[in-house]
Amino acid sequence: MRTGWMIAAGLFCAIAATPAIAEAAEPVKVTIDGASRSAPVTKYEYGMFIEPIGGLVARTLWAEMLDDRKFYYPVVAPALDTPPPLNAEGRPGVTYRKWRPVGGDDAVVMDTKTPYVGTQSPRVAVDRSVRRGISQSGIGLAKGKRYDGYVLLSGDPDAQIEVTLVWGPGPSDRQTVALPSPSGDWKRSPFSFTPTADASDARLEITGLGSGSFRIGAVSLMPSDNIRGWRADATTIARSLNSGMWRLPGGNFLSNWDWHGALGPRDLRAPMFDHAWSAMQPNDIGLDEWMDLTRIIGVEPYVTVDAGLGDANSAAEEVEYLNGPSTSVWGARRAANGHPEPYGVKFWNIGNEPYGWWQIGKTSLDYFMIKHNAFAKAMRAVDPTITLIGSGAMPDQLHPRDVQENASLESIAPKFGTEQDWTGGLLAKAWGNFDGVSEHWYDRPEKRPNAPADAELMEYARAPSNQVRMKAEEWKIYERRFPAMKDRKIFLSIDEYAYFGEVNLKSALAYAMVLQEMLRHTDFLTMAAFTTGASTMDITPTGSTLNSTGAVFKFYGEHFGAGAIPVAVLGGSEQPEPRYPVGYAHPKVRAGSPTYPLDVVAALGPDGKTLRIGVVNATFDPQPVNLDLKALAVRGAGRRWVLTGTSLEAANKVGAPAGVTVTASAAPRPGPRLVAPPLSATVFEFPVSVGVR
Repeated sequence: MRTGWMIAAGLFCAIAATPAIAEAAEPVKVTIDGASRSAPVTKYEYGMFIEPIGGLVARTLWAEMLDDRKFYYPVVAPALDTPPPLNAEGRPGVTYRKWRPVGGDDAVVMDTKTPYVGTQSPRVAVDRSVRRGISQSGIGLAKGKRYDGYVLLSGDPDAQIEVTLVWGPGPSDRQTVALPSPSGDWKRSPFSFTPTADASDARLEITGLGSGSFRIGAVSLMPSDNIRGWRADATTIARSLNSGMWRLPGGNFLSNWDWHGALGPRDLRAPMFDHAWSAMQPNDIGLDEWMDLTRIIGVEPYVTVDAGLGDANSAAEEVEYLNGPSTSVWGARRAANGHPEPYGVKFWNIGNEPYGWWQIGKTSLDYFMIKHNAFAKAMRAVDPTITLIGSGAMPDQLHPRDVQENASLESIAPKFGTEQDWTGGLLAKAWGNFDGVSEHWYDRPEKRPNAPADAELMEYARAPSNQVRMKAEEWKIYERRFPAMKDRKIFLSIDEYAYFGEVNLKSALAYAMVLQEMLRHTDFLTMAAFTTGASTMDITPTGSTLNSTGAVFKFYGEHFGAGAIPVAVLGGSEQPEPRYPVGYAHPKVRAGSPTYPLDVVAALGPDGKTLRIGVVNATFDPQPVNLDLKALAVRGAGRRWVLTGTSLEAANKVGAPAGVTVTASAAPRPGPRLVAPPLSATVFEFPVSVGVR
């Protein structure tokens, strides 16, 4: 039954099961009650979180192709490299492509007395017979694509400087541009290249002949189609996700990043060291660049302020920089940087995971509540209209560093109201100083070696949605303990989450269940941000494509997007307890609809004239559905969209045919039975009349 033929057969038919399908499985009873409705889905349900972890953003969305372009590290031979220190979790630092001397290890010295930016700039002593300078390898190029760059130079006029792009071993596999003679002042010299072949290990060289010396302040190389520094290909894909909002600029990174240092001309921003991830950051992406990204991809920014090493005054200045009029102190700075109109950022988050032992600036709950309240007061004094989101953490997430557990509602009950309940701490000690509460969760796929293939797949796919269900169950407890939450319409924002590991059809089914679980709780779960926005794509130095995870977000964003009205789904087969539990950090709840082995959600369209039914079938067989509609009547034929692939390992990669695809087809007016194809997430849509029983 678990063959490619059976998968194809399931995809062929979705309505009115054939006798063969009827024999394969008993129909799953599904009741959809159009009179039992939840709050409409907000446009922030499918948001994204992004953080410049090392080169994560620099090598995906940002168009800069050179590492360390402002020379945080000295230009030395490999034997003299010093590895960065371990971060707080004991992980080694990020490895970057390094600049290397050309013409001998002694060709370059670092000028620390009068650097262009930061603490040092390379000085090259030239020679009349041997080219001397610097180079960086490991650059990816696409044949026939133009690349534009520049170098900031100063030096002696007798230095004859060239920039060369090398993409192969032959004499014709390179282009060279001669630069104007330098002078004592720093000058920007542009150059452009168009390689005649693809390359994965191209090299940029800046070298000179003659007499005297020259200094290099900063270098840049970008594809010519970049959009104000952002990659055209990746941002086009990001725009197609219709995410609603992106949370930025971090993350753990944020807790040791001073946004003041990333304003104005990018070349004059000193690089900094991010101790959270043990990584250098060139500071090319500041607040204005982040705001520009959100406009390019058509989403609202959701800004988190530094409450690690940062202070309330700095956070208030940040609000003024982004939202203040150009007549204000920081609004005037924004205008001087080329952005006279306020950005009007609505959503603001105070701090990132301040409860975590891994976090820079980690504090006690009581101390952070004092800090949160001070931040909220200062930020709202600048802009009273902002929506403030406090950094919460429910008891299922918090435990001593050396303790691992699979939390249940019973096991966490004693933690409410303690140091291991930061969400409760906000509600008890910061009331009135926030509008919503953020929560983060991460899960990891784990092997179940003793499980049969069908059970292994089902429990793998169901696991991460239990994280969402646990948050929902805990939220009910908070609403009982703090009844005013409903009156104040305090909302939940799950603004970091991910199921780490595979990126293929198997993980796509898991993410589909995660999104369906979120759709069951729209009365209070109004925002979510997946980690990370770049993780929805497969990205190489020269190309990008929507991966299987991104396909799921786009799929649900299109069919259960803003304004969709979830309606109740009932059934007679509850989701069972896992038979093959593994590992830890897996909440002991049972997410999903009572329609095992399927997971089903339903929603009316924003106008109430269509019914959309989402069905995740994480089994190897077609699953017939016995559908019963209450307070709804189907008025005719509809449409069907199926997200699936040829195998669980199917993936979407740059340069290869898509392995996970969405196929649309007509759906005849349903009788009592639909069929969910195997290994799929399917959406049915039918025209309906409401209020009919």
